[in-house]
Parts: sequence; C-alpha cells; structure tokens
Amino acid sequence: MNETADLLSAWLALNRAPHLGPISIQRLLEHYASPLEIFDASASDLAVCGLNSRQIESLSAPDWASVETDLRWLEQDQAHVCVLSDAAYPPLLRQIPDPPPVLYLFGHPEVMGFQQLAMVGSRTPTPMGRETAHEFGAHLAALGLVVTSGLAQGIDAAAHRGAISVGGMSIAVTGTGLDRVYPAQHHDLAHEIAETGVLVSEFPLGSPPRPGNFPRRNRIISGLSRGVLVVEAALRSGSLVTARLALEQGREVFAVPGSIHNSLAKGCNALIRQGAKLVETAQDVLEEFPDFVAELPSESSGQVAVSDFELDEDYRKVLKNVGYEPTSVDKVVERSGLTVDAVCSMLLVLELQGYIATMSGGRYCLTR
Repeated sequence: MNETADLLSAWLALNRAPHLGPISIQRLLEHYASPLEIFDASASDLAVCGLNSRQIESLSAPDWASVETDLRWLEQDQAHVCVLSDAAYPPLLRQIPDPPPVLYLFGHPEVMGFQQLAMVGSRTPTPMGRETAHEFGAHLAALGLVVTSGLAQGIDAAAHRGAISVGGMSIAVTGTGLDRVYPAQHHDLAHEIAETGVLVSEFPLGSPPRPGNFPRRNRIISGLSRGVLVVEAALRSGSLVTARLALEQGREVFAVPGSIHNSLAKGCNALIRQGAKLVETAQDVLEEFPDFVAELPSESSGQVAVSDFELDEDYRKVLKNVGYEPTSVDKVVERSGLTVDAVCSMLLVLELQGYIATMSGGRYCLTR
C-alpha cells in the first residue's frame, strides 16, 4: 500500500472500491483492525474472508486519485467525514445490519447525534399532504426533534421546510455524492438545511442519482431515526420500503390516515392495518417517546376547518362536495345537483380564494 496514505485515506479508498458493499466491508473489518490492514492483506487472505475475485482485484488497485479529490473537498469548513470506527458515528445507525462504513457530511455533524424522527412520503402529494408534512415538521422541530428525510420532491421537501421554518434542525440523506444536489431545484433547500443541520451521504463524491442508490439511502434515513412517519404514500412506494426497513431495524412506524378514495392514502392506511400507529397530531408521535417531554396545543395540526361564512349557499354546497381526496368535476356536479357550468365557475373562484387546489387529471381537493 502507498506509504503516504493515512488511515482516513484508506477508509475513503475502501468506500470507493468497486464491487464492495457495506456487508462485504463489515465482514472484512471483522478480520482486520482497520482498512490499512485490509489493503496490506494478500489475495489468499482476502479470499478467506469470503471475497470473490472481482472484489479482491478492486482492493489491489485503490483509486487514490479519487481519494485525493475527497481530501480536497474536505478542506471546506462545513465538509466532514465520519467512519464506522469513529466514536461520533451515530449509535442508532451503527446498530443496523449494514451500516455505511463512511458517511460524507456537509453542515453540522453533531446534529446526527440528536434525537430524530424521519418523515417520508409521496413525491407528488396532494396539497393537504404537503401542508400536513410541513406542519408536522414544524411542530416536531420546534420541540427539539431533528426532522430527517431524503431531500426528494413532495413530502420530503415539505418536512425539511417545516423544520427550517421554525428555526429547527433537519437532516437530508441523499442518494448522490455531496458535490451535487438531486433534484437540482432543491439546491437552495440543501444549503438552508446545512445552515443548522447536516447533509449526509454514503456515496462518494461524483456519484450520480442511480435508481439503486435510493433504497440504500432509505435504510440510513430510518437507521438514524427513532421512528418513521409516513404522511402520504401509494401502495407501491419507496416510503413503504423505508417503513419496512424501520420495522426491521426495530424503529417505531407512524402513518397519517387518509380517505379511502385517495390513492396516495392507500399506503398509509395499509401500514395502519399492519400495526403502524395512526397519527393525527404531533402528540401522537411523542407518546411513543416517553423520555421526550413536550407540551402541545390541544387542537390538531390536521383539524383546521375551512371557514365558509363569506360564501353563499351554492358555493358552500360545492365546497361541501369537494373532499380532501382528489375529486372530479363530474363527481361535484353529481353530488351538488348544480349544472356543470355553474360548478366549473365556482371551482375556479374557490381555487383563487384558496379554499381548494387543482390536482392532476382536472380534479380538485380541499386545502386548509
């Protein structure tokens, strides 16, 4: 091994070795005290650890040039690396079956040691789902919980923004290297998170957003957290993968229920049938963390009624027949008994006044 490489360089090179994942690296670390010893081991010794020929070959020619890129990135004030042997490595994450050997961090690494709740859900939520995620993120962060999510569009971004809006802390676990932001439109959000929280990735610098990265990211989101709250999710959803991983890791799983007519509520309703805790208020979450004492207002963040005192009878009739689930114009016409032209006109006015929001497929749903 290169005599000038130090222990940190060895960790970075090990993390960059092709064909080696967290399980293989963990197996190696059961035989060797550090990556330095791994790179000094013979091919026959590595084979005894269960490595195949491709994995052994990848360790014979470490990518020192990319390691130098990592080290230059670490010269930034907010850039850090935490490795599995560090005392500061998050204890909950260390307990999962396949902890990432290296974590790249940007922001405040100490935040990883604080108590966290993960919030996940659909990338294309309803307006109600987006607002619910924002409000839960704000309530929980204001009480001192760190809100952890995946920086994705939709529920993830709303949860992060909710935490930030009250001066709270948030953690974004990404599916790319930290030298890029995905999705790109969340560039400003990522920097806002890093101001008081931290961006986290197990993927080396330069790693693009490959589809296989995101299930791996999800196990870190749940692994860092005491529990996972699913706000809106379809039956086939990465959020349900995160919930399953949380159960396997021994974490609490929470779900916000929704209408049986809303496809984005079916995943949450299924989780509740399977034993996840039904959540209507932030207090429902905190009840499962008895060591985390907090006082909340009695009214729910999800029980704000739409005020209709300024609306005439027909407008109230239309509003009454638009649900929190996406509702078609035809359904509103059928329920209200009004003409199509009248309903379309009133829906436009109600949307402009903020009572309802437009959904895909020309449907509408109530907002706050």
